[in-house]
Amino acid sequence: MTGTTGTGTTGTGTTGTGTTGTGAAGATATDRVGPVADVVRVRVPEPGLRQDVRAVKIVLHRELLRFWRDKLRMVSGLVQPVLWLLVMGTGLSNLMASGGAGGEIDLKTFIFPGVCAMSVMFTAMFSAGSIVWDREFGFLREMLVAPVSRSAIVIGKCLGGALVATLQGVVIVALAGLAGVPYDPMLMAELIALMFLAAFALTGFGVMMAARIKQMQSFFALMQMAMLPMMFLSGALYPLHGLPTWLSVLTKLNPLTYAVDPMRQAVFSRLDLSPELQQAFNSGVTWNGWVVPVWLQVLIVVGMGVALMSVAILEFRHSD
Repeated sequence: MTGTTGTGTTGTGTTGTGTTGTGAAGATATDRVGPVADVVRVRVPEPGLRQDVRAVKIVLHRELLRFWRDKLRMVSGLVQPVLWLLVMGTGLSNLMASGGAGGEIDLKTFIFPGVCAMSVMFTAMFSAGSIVWDREFGFLREMLVAPVSRSAIVIGKCLGGALVATLQGVVIVALAGLAGVPYDPMLMAELIALMFLAAFALTGFGVMMAARIKQMQSFFALMQMAMLPMMFLSGALYPLHGLPTWLSVLTKLNPLTYAVDPMRQAVFSRLDLSPELQQAFNSGVTWNGWVVPVWLQVLIVVGMGVALMSVAILEFRHSD
């Protein structure tokens, strides 16, 4: 009788203490954790053609926004071509006039197609340099880890750079009257189309160079090394007719030559010049005496653009 009572009392006391302790601990844990949030399901898009096309549009749109917001870049990109056109063109025209060769053609008219090509070259190469800038500040890494192919990023960069350079070149085309070039609608359309193709090839070249470069200083140094020979060996500022053999070979190896000459052919086809002046200033590109037709030169520019962009894509696939 006594043992049973003692056991019951002890059991009850133990049970009461245990229950109270557990309840207090449970209340404290609930207050500390708080309400449980709802689980949100996030779906990562699968890589595919649709996502790649969207990535191309986004990269292209970003290039246009950067160009539009950078007014200093827009102005500075026009200064050098305009100086070449107005200052150097006027100086050469006066030199020809003093030598008795002026009167029938203005040298500003001759260098106008070359200035158009130079304008898109400078802008396209600077647009490609934004890749190095993005790499320095970490934005490129964010694009590379996105669920899109790296080829879409390169294509977007090339198209965006080409479009930006063409828009810059349109301003030069608007100055055609100052160079004695007629405002023919078909001529303007031809020049703009040729500038876009040249800008696409040059942007591909710039993206290929920028794919592995880590610092902007290195890119600008390499860009200057590439642009100056391309500019002076393209026939942009002097005729290709009657050059020394070694210089003639270099001009034929220069891709920019095949962008400048179709523009010049388009301009000179609208001018009323004697056959002698046409031959002297618009002799075209020749391979061992054979005059390369304009359609083949355009095809060379397109092929170079696709080839350079393909190399840039391969470079990006191995870059970090």
